[in-house]
Amino acid sequence: MAAIAERRAEQARLNKFERMKLEKDGLDVLPDIERYAELGDADQISADDAQRMKWFGLFVRKQTPGHMMMRLRAVGGRMNSAQWRLLAELSEQFGKGFCDLTTRQQIQMRWFTIGDVIEIWRRMLAVGLTTLQTGMDNVRGVCCCPVAGISRNELFDGSDAAAAFTDLVLGNKAFTNLPRKLNVTITGCRENCCHPETQDIGLVPAVAELDGQPTFGFNVLVGGKQGSGGMRLASSIDAFATPDEAAEICGHITLIFRDYGSREARNRARLAFLVEERGIDWLRDEVEQRLNRPLRPAGVDQRLPTHTDHLGIHPQKQPGLNYIGLCVPVGRITTEQMRAVADLADRYGNGEIRLTTGQNVVLPGIPDAKLAALQNEPILAELRPDPSPVMRGLVSCTGIDYCHMALIETKGWAIEVARRLEAELGDDLQRVAPMSIRWSGCSAGCGLHQAGTIGLQACRSRQAKGEIVDAAHVFVGGSSGSGATAGQELLNDVPCEELAKALLPVVKFLPRNG
Repeated sequence: MAAIAERRAEQARLNKFERMKLEKDGLDVLPDIERYAELGDADQISADDAQRMKWFGLFVRKQTPGHMMMRLRAVGGRMNSAQWRLLAELSEQFGKGFCDLTTRQQIQMRWFTIGDVIEIWRRMLAVGLTTLQTGMDNVRGVCCCPVAGISRNELFDGSDAAAAFTDLVLGNKAFTNLPRKLNVTITGCRENCCHPETQDIGLVPAVAELDGQPTFGFNVLVGGKQGSGGMRLASSIDAFATPDEAAEICGHITLIFRDYGSREARNRARLAFLVEERGIDWLRDEVEQRLNRPLRPAGVDQRLPTHTDHLGIHPQKQPGLNYIGLCVPVGRITTEQMRAVADLADRYGNGEIRLTTGQNVVLPGIPDAKLAALQNEPILAELRPDPSPVMRGLVSCTGIDYCHMALIETKGWAIEVARRLEAELGDDLQRVAPMSIRWSGCSAGCGLHQAGTIGLQACRSRQAKGEIVDAAHVFVGGSSGSGATAGQELLNDVPCEELAKALLPVVKFLPRNG
């Protein structure tokens, strides 16, 4: 560690965030948060501490002076009805009456003040919720299949490995000073439901022969990303990890990134750039040195060629039980809807609620005998298990209302354009191919627009008469799975008012290949 610190100190051009982290680790800001909370005045928060507070999931937002955002952590999006009821209660008492579901299977709550933080945390802790390390240069929430352990189509349940890796990094200062954020997906799902190809580390289902026996485990991918020059698909390091080995191998890759990743320009500091600079073979050799043993070669990839969103009603691998996936358009859910979902989870399921990377919810553990009554519940008219093909894969980042990087109000436009497309399609609506329409408010790509069938990157466009309007660049052809592709730009600077008509021929004539 001394050698690493010396190397960092010798770097001639540390960016301002690196200098800030050298002064104080993000985990050491807790006493300052408590002090600011007691003062109850957001203006007293220093610029550096505002960044460090992200280690505890607290975000000062330029768009909402005096008010904050809080991001919760849930491994693979797994929560329960008691936690959802509390978040609804907190959002009504301290927030804006809604929460946002994210593409990392997390929940964001908005509009509380610094003076509210300690009370919010106290009540969250009582039901097992945490906001730790959900921002800045940390391992972010670890994604996995939302129906892990219950899906008939999974190779195996990868959620234990995701939880083990989370346990390794949370509260561990060995992992709290990375050059940039690290996104990780660990999944045994064969249905490509959580886009591991876009991740810094992606573990995907595979089979390898160990001691003469076929063994389920993961192939290891690294270096996927959005933003900072566009989407890069993760590369294989030709390694197979058993579920018991997965957390350790992910840990070593993370520490290699910590030790060798760039700490100069932030836009060149993701793991993808280290992989491009040093090469896959170098990274694999580094992992082997730290493991003190050779890595096994990659197994046979078990991913299917199509994508599944887990919406609708599906039988579980457990006889007599089912899960239902409900569409939450663009991930914005009101407190009334949250309570209704919690009630469904208790009355019909096992009290569990799971989040998807498509900003939707899944309720597992529903007996066959309860399915008919469940389908008559009024909330299913708002959060549909059977949305239209246009609304079904609709995903959006936060947008300009709550993010200073966004250029337009993405969530509002996403819903509006989808509704106009539905109207334009008319009787053809139910005949169009399954698709995903993904919105990002800027080039950072938080909506994973290049991973969508149709991707929309927000911009502001000057029209012929000089008026500047909300607009979007249109990408097409993004996909996930073993043959993943990054969406390519088809149209540029299309005004949002004209998007529905511009997208109509694309949507209407998509090939029906899933």
